[in-house]
Amino acid sequence: MTTPLWTLTATELARRTRNGEVSALEAVEAAIARMDAANPKLNAVVDDLRDEARARAAALDRARAAGEAPGPLHGVPVTIKVNIDQKGHATTNGMLSLRDAIAPDDAPVVSNLLKAGAVVIGRSATPELSFRAETDSPLYGPTHNPWGRHISAGGSSGGAGSAVMAGIGALGHGNDIGGSLRFPAAATGAVTVKPGLGRVPAFNPGQVAERGPLAQAMSVQGVLARSAADLALAMPALVAPDPRDPFHVPLPYKGAAPSGPLRVAFCRETFGFALHPAVATALDTAARALERAGYLLEEIAPPHLEETALTGYRALLGEVKLMMGPDIATHGSNTLQAIFAEYFRQFPPLEGLELVQAMARRTYFAREWALFQQEYPLVLCPFLPHPTYRPGRDLEGPEGVREVLGAAFWSYAMNFLGLPAGVVPALLAQLPDGPAPVAVQVVGPRWREDLVVQALAAIEDEAGPMAPRLWAHRGEV
Repeated sequence: MTTPLWTLTATELARRTRNGEVSALEAVEAAIARMDAANPKLNAVVDDLRDEARARAAALDRARAAGEAPGPLHGVPVTIKVNIDQKGHATTNGMLSLRDAIAPDDAPVVSNLLKAGAVVIGRSATPELSFRAETDSPLYGPTHNPWGRHISAGGSSGGAGSAVMAGIGALGHGNDIGGSLRFPAAATGAVTVKPGLGRVPAFNPGQVAERGPLAQAMSVQGVLARSAADLALAMPALVAPDPRDPFHVPLPYKGAAPSGPLRVAFCRETFGFALHPAVATALDTAARALERAGYLLEEIAPPHLEETALTGYRALLGEVKLMMGPDIATHGSNTLQAIFAEYFRQFPPLEGLELVQAMARRTYFAREWALFQQEYPLVLCPFLPHPTYRPGRDLEGPEGVREVLGAAFWSYAMNFLGLPAGVVPALLAQLPDGPAPVAVQVVGPRWREDLVVQALAAIEDEAGPMAPRLWAHRGEV
């Protein structure tokens, strides 16, 4: 029985396209057919680029036939989030007011994927301003989780996570300023690594002004995948330099091999929130996997996590209020304005001198972590204290926002620190309303995404990939 091409990981698909077993056009046609079958129920891809994709795939096939060496992602179908510039397409960022904001050129992350041979089949959904852990907007409507409508697809890269786990492309581009790669990965069972500060070049050619300094420091570009191996395949292409990002760190993806077994700080702390039994089990599974793979685990807490998280989030909201407040008031929907009002109430934005002091204190937090990671290079921790949350939970008043974002200390602290952090599913839980993947997080040292991805792979080897279970649950394979 022939394995459907849309079910293949990026790694396996690239192997077949590179050696000529499968053409780039065949790979793309399979992804388009899968998009036609799955996307109407998910609303993950909101800009269908099949015609461009077919033309590009055919061009890649001709180039290979002429003797041109194929790239590492030759013919691999991918999606691009609508908050990043792709030449000739609207960078809407989920906003009605930006639906005609046509990009004059590709952002570096798009350019790097194309240079590696990837083929963009569509653009994926994001909420307004990409500032919710839920993917829903007046422009596109809600994006649904392929596991079912009992759980959110996460956000803000919810379209990317839903698409990649449904088989609509083998990789889904996303970005992360406070968890926007990791929330949808955790919700759908995808695997991702939030790169550290400066690793993937970033710039939107169509932007009318530079982003605020904290947004520049905390927001990063990445991909969601169905396996850790796919992250290892994609990351070398993503980190390729681009002169449009003057603060890009021009280091190769792989660093020096460790001289011995890596020590891992194992922390279950959830800062006033109860640790759900399913998350506890997932953490134990991940810890056991790492120990079996030769890592040395010790239960110990890293420094100042709660203070780091709250300082970072309040500082970011201070910058958002100052620089984006007028746009939110003028162009944001009533829903967006209501949720920002609740963000500001629960996490009072830092302003004036307090904001500057918080930005200065960021260096102290980062230094303390750097010293800690001299002894414990990796940290194994929860991503959220609970497996997931229901769709629209962040609109259900103070408790809804508290459950979704208020509990995410381990998420936005990593953005403030600028450290790489990945999530991988370690358990499939049976919740009252249906199944849900349960993720754990691994944090790594600065500029060592490769060490994070290696640890994610060790956990995945123990827990097993989630996508085949999803497709079996849906009766699709």
